Amino acid sequence: MLVRQGSHRNEKIDRGLAASLAGIAGALNASAFYSVGFFSANMTGNVSTLSDHLALGQWLSALFYGGIVVAFVLGAAVSTLIVNEGRRRNVHAIYAYSILTEAVLLALLGCADLWLLASWRVPVLVPGLAFLMGVQNAVVTRISDARVRTTHVSGMATDLGIELAIAFDILCGREPKAEARHNLTKLRLHLYTIAAFLIGGILGVVIYRAVGGYLLIIAAVLLTVIALDAIRRAKKTLSALGTVSSSS
Repeated sequence: MLVRQGSHRNEKIDRGLAASLAGIAGALNASAFYSVGFFSANMTGNVSTLSDHLALGQWLSALFYGGIVVAFVLGAAVSTLIVNEGRRRNVHAIYAYSILTEAVLLALLGCADLWLLASWRVPVLVPGLAFLMGVQNAVVTRISDARVRTTHVSGMATDLGIELAIAFDILCGREPKAEARHNLTKLRLHLYTIAAFLIGGILGVVIYRAVGGYLLIIAAVLLTVIALDAIRRAKKTLSALGTVSSSS
């Protein structure tokens, strides 16, 4: 899921990436809203709320919402810098290492959620999660050539509507039937992503109610497993290629 990039990926790999990471992102986003009343990945809502507070002259609240947006953008920027440097150095599993970095930071954020004073939870937890969602979304966007998004649903819901309309035109004979397979692939991917985000959100709230901040540590462990599996596969592929080169 985190090794092959762009055109080297197939439908199954993209669906696996969408199902796993969108589920985790949905759990984190929904549990954060349940816990402290803020969304960490919904930049549309956060920017709208920012504009509302600015218009009303509520500068402190505006500063906080602006900080959430800035944190998300910085996360995406840092993730891209890590990936770019890794690609320049020919690190085959650089996307997996980026997700592993996210997992480590998420575990630290989970510890902060568990042990920080209540007055510090919101200003640390929300921007922290926004930063990590920016990291994850940049990784997924880059590796899939923007076919997969995992931290927010607006884009996928739009794409789903577009593909449903195209499917309708194909069924009515207004579009070539040769496009049907490609259309079905996209429909499945968007449905997988939205469903994973939804189910992840439900499970996230249920688990957070039961164990609190340990949810973030559980999510960090899942991300670590996903990343380490990808790193192992990348090393195995490179080893196999090295063996073939030596024998030839």
